[in-house]
Amino acid sequence: MRERLPFKTLFAVPLHCEGCINGVKNALSQVEGILNVDCHLEQQLVEVEGTAAPSRISASLQKIGKDCILRGSGNANSAAVCILETHAPGVVNPVRGLARLVQVGTEFTIIDISLRGLAPGIYQASIRQNGDISRGAASTGGAWEEDTKGGEARGKLGQIEVSNEGSGAIIIDVGIAIWELIGRSMVLSSSTEGFQQGDEATLVGVIARSAGVWENDKVVCSCSGKTVWEERVEQTGKGML
Repeated sequence: MRERLPFKTLFAVPLHCEGCINGVKNALSQVEGILNVDCHLEQQLVEVEGTAAPSRISASLQKIGKDCILRGSGNANSAAVCILETHAPGVVNPVRGLARLVQVGTEFTIIDISLRGLAPGIYQASIRQNGDISRGAASTGGAWEEDTKGGEARGKLGQIEVSNEGSGAIIIDVGIAIWELIGRSMVLSSSTEGFQQGDEATLVGVIARSAGVWENDKVVCSCSGKTVWEERVEQTGKGML
């Protein structure tokens, strides 16, 4: 596997003083792969450079009581996101996972998947042929670029183990460019194929382009009039990671 190249990640983080900045820097110094941390007090932003996955960075900040919102990763046109939901009927909070994708080299992408609220066990992660989720995972087609000669499909990403607490995470390095994935779907399921729309143990979402570093300066949503932090509270209540 190729060596990861450093990339930048930008988080909105509540910062009130130099003590906050020192606390953030001390916490992130413990995360493997981080090369540099710049804190912008006036803008309430933390810029991180290195090879650490965004989920590792946010988890480290949350451990010291700092909430954070990812505002951008990598260069322009090099990042994507996929919200993973169950399509089972009657589920109050269908969002059970989030995948963040960052291209860090030519045809070299990090896929950072976090899950929660699932039954314990082994789940298969895959990129599907299309982005049709009208019937959940059942309408997404086969695994992307299935090898007709019997080899492994490019879309098969591997397994994720979900703990007894219902959470799981994995960071996968793949030889794929971001542009190849935009508009396709991602599926996480305890089954490898033959997905059922009403299966609560099957998650699906469409991969969408997301902002690179410094490409997203929104503070207030023009649609709802809510700040990014108000939206954060609302989305967290719906199960968003």
